[in-house]
Amino acid sequence: MKLSGAEILIACLKEQGVDTVFGYPGGAILDVYDALYRHRGEITHYLTSHEQGAAHAADGYARASGKVGVCFATSGPGATNLVTGIATAYMDSVPIVAITCNVSLPLLGKDSFQEVDITGITMPVTKHGIIVKRVEDLADTIRRAFAIARTGRPGPVLVDITKNVTQTACEYTPVKPQRALPVKKRYTESDLQRAADAICRAKRPFIYVGGGAISSGASSQLARFVELVDAPVCDTLMGKGAFDGSDDRYTGMIGMHGTRSSNFGISESDLIIALGARFDDRVIGSSGTFVENAKILHIDVDVAEINKNVQADYAVIGDLKDILTQLNRMIPQQRHDRWVRHIALYRKKYPLMDPEKSGAFSGQLVVKKLNAKLPADSIVTTDVGIHQMWTAQYYTFRKPRTFISSGGLGTMGFGLGAAIGAKCAHPDRIVVNISGDGCFRMNMNELATASRYDIPVINIVMNNHVLGMVRQWQSLFYERHYSQTVLEDKVDFCKVAEGLGCIAFRAQTPEEFDAALDQALSSGRPALIECLVDPDSGAYPMVAPGMTLMQTFDKNMTK
Repeated sequence: MKLSGAEILIACLKEQGVDTVFGYPGGAILDVYDALYRHRGEITHYLTSHEQGAAHAADGYARASGKVGVCFATSGPGATNLVTGIATAYMDSVPIVAITCNVSLPLLGKDSFQEVDITGITMPVTKHGIIVKRVEDLADTIRRAFAIARTGRPGPVLVDITKNVTQTACEYTPVKPQRALPVKKRYTESDLQRAADAICRAKRPFIYVGGGAISSGASSQLARFVELVDAPVCDTLMGKGAFDGSDDRYTGMIGMHGTRSSNFGISESDLIIALGARFDDRVIGSSGTFVENAKILHIDVDVAEINKNVQADYAVIGDLKDILTQLNRMIPQQRHDRWVRHIALYRKKYPLMDPEKSGAFSGQLVVKKLNAKLPADSIVTTDVGIHQMWTAQYYTFRKPRTFISSGGLGTMGFGLGAAIGAKCAHPDRIVVNISGDGCFRMNMNELATASRYDIPVINIVMNNHVLGMVRQWQSLFYERHYSQTVLEDKVDFCKVAEGLGCIAFRAQTPEEFDAALDQALSSGRPALIECLVDPDSGAYPMVAPGMTLMQTFDKNMTK
């Protein structure tokens, strides 16, 4: 059959099972939106308040669902407004397809109105990017974009389409979508055997879980692996929920704001088993002195991560779910009772500060109350900063794809768009976004998106009237020079939320928060709860930059 390029695009999206798109129209992409109008019963489009919100919503949708998220934008500033969201997805290995439209082919390269080389701009932060200049190439390009986004180590793909392609007709033949291509088997049987032998020789193994365990869908295989190896388990920010946070072997997050049981334990281990993790600088502290006495077994889908930040003694390259399945057949039951008890003593000796004992209304207390109140399948998104670390420390994530946060790029303003996307993916589940006042003001216009479509996400704003994480660093390392981090202005978040069509509450006590949360949960409407908390309630424990994990300190301790 003969279809216009715009119709071919929509047909290809339907081929790929896409039923949800986030975006914002403009001149160059109008033909696509016209085709979308004719298929509005098949693909639901959410008009966000800003293109960055569309990219973050596609990201949140992808992380919550495991599917490929899709966003649309027009040429020029519409396309460039996607860049931060695309980079966020790239750093955290999230599969999204960003579709932009450019000026017509004869106008390319002439500084035409709203012309920009978006494929060139996004080249460093995409798995793949291509500009489509011939309608005959469009269908195969879209199909390839989805295959690339979800295959191997997932990531964003950008497809830019010139306007003449969306208007030109050509023959279109429907194609049954391929299943995600299997990851090329990079490991050998000897790689597996060396890994299994190293595990069996270890006396003090420690399992370090990253986001790859979630991307691979390896949670059940991971649980069995932990049982067989009989080792303590820590995770990264991106790995939360891959392993049940309520399990006795779980020691908490590792790294700059990790627990002592994780930081001390991994420093004393004789074998670190890294699963889908990349030894980020916020995890390992000083790379030159990271666990000098331990062997490292690194399992990852991306060969580029092996030996990039730390030297691995053993490596197995491939899909984590597949590799753990193989190892679980090879490893006999191990017993490390003394080692596991030793780490359990660390957990007992160095617990996180109990916010209920302080008597103050704090961000940590808010997170702890959320943890007690929300069902285990609730989805929590965050922005970036102190509130993000409080969430990682005080919320117990028991299931994969229930924690969504910007880890690698650290994107302030990420959380609300991501929460909207997650709620669109799982309308039957509770979705809560935890933000700070500095982050929230960056993209709080997306409250209008939530109210426009009656998307009942709950936004909790930890309002400490400062840029909390930056202030903490200024306190510790910059002699309390609070340069441009105090936010004592006249913004009333509750009035803003109400003006954008949401319900709003303000809490200054635990009792006020409990009442506000109950009302927000029962309302079925998008809601904001502003929590007024102490500006100097920092994120601790902490490892100072350049220090080792054994130098973890608390607020009242010297480094």
